[in-house]
Amino acid sequence: MLVLDGKIAAAAVKESLLEKTNALKAAGKRSPHLAAILVGNNGASETYVASKVKNCEETGFESSLIRFNNDVSEAQLLAKISELNNDESIDGILVQLPLPDHINDKNIIEAINPKKDVDGFHPVNIGKMVQGVDTFIPATPYGVLLMLAHYNIETKGKHVVVIGRSNIVGRPMSILLSSERPQGNAYVTICHRNTPFEATKQMTLLADILVVAVGLPGFITADMIKPGAVIIDVGITRVADSTAKKGFSIKGDVDYQQAITKAAAITPVPGGVGLMTIAGLLMNTLKAYEAQ
Repeated sequence: MLVLDGKIAAAAVKESLLEKTNALKAAGKRSPHLAAILVGNNGASETYVASKVKNCEETGFESSLIRFNNDVSEAQLLAKISELNNDESIDGILVQLPLPDHINDKNIIEAINPKKDVDGFHPVNIGKMVQGVDTFIPATPYGVLLMLAHYNIETKGKHVVVIGRSNIVGRPMSILLSSERPQGNAYVTICHRNTPFEATKQMTLLADILVVAVGLPGFITADMIKPGAVIIDVGITRVADSTAKKGFSIKGDVDYQQAITKAAAITPVPGGVGLMTIAGLLMNTLKAYEAQ
């Protein structure tokens, strides 16, 4: 069984990016610059943003972290985004989600200049993706595509089952894998919370490639997996664990120990898709820089 190690695949992407950044600097040009906005002190968000900043450093990118307290107004946040939109030294902008309840995520996402939307969430970029036009791909689905490419996982003509239909992962993943593109040309089935469990199980047992993004730890068990399937586990949930130093463990949507008895390849959690999400974000940032 092949472990689709995100550390190895992400390292390959970052090495390529570092070479490009070094070449830019050698030519007297500036590095790509990513600006991240973090609201409040959510533990998971703090970890994610810190990792993004660290990865920028490792690839020679510039990064700016802008912090706001939890009580920041939507107007203040929109004003900062407008400032970043107009700053020619900033190539990519991301706003770490989730945001406090009093702030409308939709308004914030739509305020970001689509040319700097390196998270790939803006409706303009989503529309282009659906039409097959070159654009920023949402970072997590992009990371999955990079993972599949690194490990030479064939998708053409394969039956892909996507569990989950969020705008961040499930829906774009289904579109990308069925599109006319490298790591595409698959035929895709989507299951979601309103799909009866037995119907979901029938589909997963037919899946050559199974992409799971539902946020339910251990949802996929061995009896739901086709022998020889490729499993992409996007789920990442903190589960209380008194034996762990931090008081919690990170679990995926797939029961890993069961899955390895059936799968031909699988992403671990942690150490899989999460690392590739950041790789996708960095690739988008370089793309935004080159477009400028």
